[in-house]
Amino acid sequence: MMMKKMGAWMLLALLTLVGDWCGRCYGCLEEERIGLLEIKALTDPNSICMGDWVEYGSNCCEWSRIECDNTTGRVIRLSLRYARDQSLGDWVLNASLFLPFKELQSLGLGYNGLVGCSENQGFEVLPSKLEVLDLTRNRFNNDKSILSCFNGLSALKSLDLSDNKVTGSGLKVLSSRLKKLENLYLRRNQCNDSIFSSITGFSSLKSLDLSLNEVTGSGWCELKNLEQLSLSRNNLKGVLPPCLGNLSSLQILDLSYNQLEGNIALSHLSHLTQLRSLSIKNNYFQVPISFGSFMNLSNLKFFKCDNNELIAAPSFQPSAPKFQLRYFSASNCTSKPLEAGFPNFLQSQYDLVVVHLSHNKFVGEPFPSWLFENNTKLNRLYLRDTSFIGPSQLPQHPTPNLQTVDMSGNNIHGQVARNICSIFPRLKNFMMANNSLTGCIPPCFGNMSSLEYLDLSNNHMSCELLGHNLPTVGSSLWFLKLSNNNFKGRLPLSVFNMTGLRYLLLDGNKFAGQVSGTFSLASSFSWFDISNNILSGMLPRGIGNSSKNRLDGIDLSRNHFEGTIPIEYFNSSGLEFLDLSENNLSGSLPLGFHALHLRYVHLYGNRLSGPLPYDFYNLSSLVTLDLGDNNLTGPIPNWIDSLSELSIFVLKSNQFNGKLPHQLCLLRKLSILDLSENNFSGLLPSCLRNLNFTASDEKTLDAPRSGSVYGSGEEIFASIGGRGFSSDDNILWSEISVKISVELTAKKNFYTYEGDILRYMSVMDLSCNRFNGEIPTEWGNLSGIYSLNLSQNNLTGLIPSSFFNLKQIESLDLSHNNLNGRIPAQLVELTFLAVFNVSYNNLSGRTPEMKNQFGTFDESSYKGNPLLCGPPLQNSCDKTESPSARVPNDFNGDGGFIDMYSFYASFGVCYIIAVLTIAAVLCINPHWRRRWFYFIEECIDTCYCFLAINFRKLSRFRR
Repeated sequence: MMMKKMGAWMLLALLTLVGDWCGRCYGCLEEERIGLLEIKALTDPNSICMGDWVEYGSNCCEWSRIECDNTTGRVIRLSLRYARDQSLGDWVLNASLFLPFKELQSLGLGYNGLVGCSENQGFEVLPSKLEVLDLTRNRFNNDKSILSCFNGLSALKSLDLSDNKVTGSGLKVLSSRLKKLENLYLRRNQCNDSIFSSITGFSSLKSLDLSLNEVTGSGWCELKNLEQLSLSRNNLKGVLPPCLGNLSSLQILDLSYNQLEGNIALSHLSHLTQLRSLSIKNNYFQVPISFGSFMNLSNLKFFKCDNNELIAAPSFQPSAPKFQLRYFSASNCTSKPLEAGFPNFLQSQYDLVVVHLSHNKFVGEPFPSWLFENNTKLNRLYLRDTSFIGPSQLPQHPTPNLQTVDMSGNNIHGQVARNICSIFPRLKNFMMANNSLTGCIPPCFGNMSSLEYLDLSNNHMSCELLGHNLPTVGSSLWFLKLSNNNFKGRLPLSVFNMTGLRYLLLDGNKFAGQVSGTFSLASSFSWFDISNNILSGMLPRGIGNSSKNRLDGIDLSRNHFEGTIPIEYFNSSGLEFLDLSENNLSGSLPLGFHALHLRYVHLYGNRLSGPLPYDFYNLSSLVTLDLGDNNLTGPIPNWIDSLSELSIFVLKSNQFNGKLPHQLCLLRKLSILDLSENNFSGLLPSCLRNLNFTASDEKTLDAPRSGSVYGSGEEIFASIGGRGFSSDDNILWSEISVKISVELTAKKNFYTYEGDILRYMSVMDLSCNRFNGEIPTEWGNLSGIYSLNLSQNNLTGLIPSSFFNLKQIESLDLSHNNLNGRIPAQLVELTFLAVFNVSYNNLSGRTPEMKNQFGTFDESSYKGNPLLCGPPLQNSCDKTESPSARVPNDFNGDGGFIDMYSFYASFGVCYIIAVLTIAAVLCINPHWRRRWFYFIEECIDTCYCFLAINFRKLSRFRR
């Protein structure tokens, strides 16, 4: 008997396997195959998205976007998101396309350009089993166009109309047709408070997503049967309404990114006893650090209150909460030191998977090692910038689920524990930058295959870094940053061969010795930075080999490399950033390259020579070109205007010569121009007035970022019943702080400007050259300029009065020239001016009035101008001066202080005016004319008599 039963069961299993095998052999039904191919012909005729949908030779149940029932072989899920070729224009749907799919339960039509449905051919023709319909981000212009598609679907449970310009006015009609609808997603539409009265007819509605709409907060308390509600990113303001307590069935509530305020402990959230997930992040709530008001919410698992304000708790609080959280996030909630300390209620939590408390000021608090001890399920821990002090203490027992630890920006000291790999065996992301760590990297990291992201930068770690301290070939590590420590010895060459490593930053250490000229990087590398070390030798050619690498950035600056620059560095196809500055490189700039993507080139502080090669003509994407402090020669080439994106152009401290080409004026994006300490000559081009000198984001580099989604957020959210809402899961980005730096002369000193400040810098420095002539009046149009330095040239003429238009200028240096005349009084209107220097010129007259910024300038701003007078100079402008204080009448010479050209011109003009005036008077008045002729005649007679008498006396005297 027993054998018969066993045989029957085996026969049944065999038949099941055969049936399953047959189903897989024959695939979906023929009518459904034909229907799928018709859909493809209509939506994707060029096989862009449905390339595997072919007529013969494959099982259509195995095609992408399709799921079939294992028993019947019929299509039950069909996803056509992004499937339709957008070049086909708007799509008026004929839903009869889907008639062959009798068992269809889920249909996705999002992102397809739907504008409505054909008459009587809407979704009412679909099978009655359809439960899920996705119409996300189509082109429905109004609610009427959506209603044209809905006249049936009696079994529909989930409808997604997100991102469709829905106002909600047609939903009241829709509620009478979709009686079984449980989930309604209206994210990113144009719904306002009237939406709530429109959806009350959905009697079965349990989940509603109204995020990213125009809701202000009136009416949502009427939805008493809801279990999930998202109102994030709306216009909710003020305190939470008391009627919120009426939503007794609510399990998931998202009020994030609004303008709600008030003490959260006084709200009625504590009445929502079924609540499992609560997000109030990015509001203006005051949240007691004890979280006492939520102590009775025994179902609470998921809580976010980031970017609010943590405050001290009332004196009396329940001893322990009834909930056991799995996800807790309260980052960036204290702008000043928090007296209440760390949220100690966490000590009673034992199910935590994610804890995020970064960017808070728990001043003086020791590192909470009990978080590891109490929570063996802990997966992600973020305690960045929390002011913790003391050593980092690891738990005594392993925490096998921990994958991410971020404790950067604290004051944690001591060494990284040598047994960290056994305590955290699945560690993926370890960030402890900006602390006070010492010692070396634990040797076990070299064998830790799970490690993907390691950042120990800006500490005091010191040792000879050997290959066995770091993961080797075959590891998962893609980001390694050890910047600004005291690591020494030779570079560990094994790390350069890691096939998965994309970002390697070893800058700011004490690595020394020669680098082999033949070593190369693995093809995976995207960013390579070994700057600010003590490395020497020739530049390795293999680093820039375009045939192997896809590098975005190379930084070898501030070392002792020598020799010429290999052309490979300019031929790397994707390279954007190249910094070889402050080395001992020599020779000419490379020739024969073609780098289309190169945007930032820094070669300053070397011994390069020769002219600017014509090959730079092809660098049309170039934003920064810094060639300062070299021995380069020749003029600025006429092709310079081909660098149309150029924003920072530095040639200071070279031996360039010649006149400035007018093509320089065509660089409309130029905002930092430094040509100081060269041999340029000629007149200053007036066309430079065309330069904008305005703020630009291009001057700073946003390094290419890679990231990986990590973590448990979505999993936890799904585990508590969250469907369709975003839990804002984190992405771990590569942190590369590439700061474009430029050394400029401003405010009498050398300054290095870097980072974000460069966005707003606008400088023109033409000092220490041989320019002559006058300063162009048109330069008064450079209204956005921050610093203008024309000192130590041979400029003559007046200071342009138009300079009063330079409203943003902070530094103006015109010293050591041959300028003359008065200082324009209008310059006192330059209220941002911090440095003003006109010393050692030929200026005269009174100094500007001592008000606004000019009240802060001392005598050094005006010295070397003997004809200047007035405060802060000792020279008085009073006419009654002592003889010893007067300027000698014969003070003259080549550098004299009297402009003789101006004197002769003014004298001649005055003489002519006097003669013309006398002639005009004599012509108009006949009486005066007669008197004038009588006077002339009398003068002639008198002179004649005088000469006749004296001539006779002289003749007698000679005899």
